[in-house]
Amino acid sequence: MKPNNTRLWLAALLSLSLSGTSLALPTDRNQPIHVSADTATIDDNTGITTYSGNVEIAQGTLKINARNVDLHRSESGVNRILATGDVKFEQQAAKDKPVTNAYGERMDYQVNRQEITITGKARVVQQKDTFTGQKIVYNLDKSLVNAFSGEGGQGRVQMVIQPKGAAQ
Repeated sequence: MKPNNTRLWLAALLSLSLSGTSLALPTDRNQPIHVSADTATIDDNTGITTYSGNVEIAQGTLKINARNVDLHRSESGVNRILATGDVKFEQQAAKDKPVTNAYGERMDYQVNRQEITITGKARVVQQKDTFTGQKIVYNLDKSLVNAFSGEGGQGRVQMVIQPKGAAQ
């Protein structure tokens, strides 16, 4: 298989394996956002609140942990969450679906687009299936995941997909 065909095949396999499980519980978006951290700095001029030190965010089944988080707000509410430093993202797709966990050095969650970009040793784990790459872009609404290797093809995308009986 040519390198471009291999990447397309891997992206298709990855999106098929997560299709139907990437959507968050519908009630999550209607829940209040709870944030705790060692420090917080609120800038009313920019709408950005910066949290530092063992930051924990929870909204329904959505949970984000990181060393630092910038929470961007507009009149319509939170529109972006930028987390850095040992980032962990967790969310349950539906009551009958498993929790999806994502890890990396940096996470950029564009709330209005329902798109999460995880970079720096990015990893997504669902049950016993694991997907790794330098960058993973995860669209919650479209159930679409794209994984990318590093610059110049370094650190190839890796997937471990368990047989159906073993993943449960």
